[in-house]
Amino acid sequence: MPGAGDAAARLPALLRPLAAEPDRSALFLDFDGTLAAIVEDPTGARPLPGVPALLAELAVPFALVAVISGRPTAFLADVLDSPPGVTLAGLYGLERAVQGPARDAWASVIDDVVAEARATAPAGVYVEPKGLTVTLHFRRAREHGDWVVAFAERQRATRGLVVHQGRHERELRPPLDVDKGTVVRALVAEHDEQAEPLRAVAAFGDDIGDLPAFAALRSLRGAAGTPLTAVRVAAVDTESPAAVAAAADLSVPGATGAVALLRELAAAASSGPGDAQP
Repeated sequence: MPGAGDAAARLPALLRPLAAEPDRSALFLDFDGTLAAIVEDPTGARPLPGVPALLAELAVPFALVAVISGRPTAFLADVLDSPPGVTLAGLYGLERAVQGPARDAWASVIDDVVAEARATAPAGVYVEPKGLTVTLHFRRAREHGDWVVAFAERQRATRGLVVHQGRHERELRPPLDVDKGTVVRALVAEHDEQAEPLRAVAAFGDDIGDLPAFAALRSLRGAAGTPLTAVRVAAVDTESPAAVAAAADLSVPGATGAVALLRELAAAASSGPGDAQP
């Protein structure tokens, strides 16, 4: 039977500090393309088999496990079965940051954009309303990509919304300084105010929207201003933006590779103190 140290030995060296001290480490995970495979129909996206249980397993030894996604938090809670101990941050953190009258005002703007898009979008373009944001998908109608880009730019110019590029999609959001990077920094600060400061963090992602999280990891500091051990993991497939892999410390083959690596990390973290030391 494999010994406790075998799990740590299989883990990439960059991640061994997290497995060695999971109670002082954090994981920040994307959903689409990282915990779930990219699919033609965005409404059909679901986590890979066993992912909800894996997240709950990771949350036991790790100080902080968070899924940060462009999906609404309610969607994440539904498809991930609200894993205990896991923080779910939807809409790139907008649901955490925008409340009260400001939320109502921006939701009204987005409602108007949704109505206009649904009335004018060519066949095959899917309009996905998310409350505070809206995404226009053209994966199933790639010939209409130029229409989507032009529509998004028109909303930017006339309504002041920000356009974010994704895989065969454009998302429109309020012009607020909120992204995956601000969520990462906020969650780390909240944790460190309530518990022993983190010593190691890792972010997993696959698309342009994950780059702010990768950048945030570079700027994080631990106790007494010392840099944290930070690892950026890119889930790469045939259509992944080159910038994501370029910004990463480690690449894995798509969502299947990301989930497999997280399983290895869970096994190493639960194998006992010291077993995962590099």
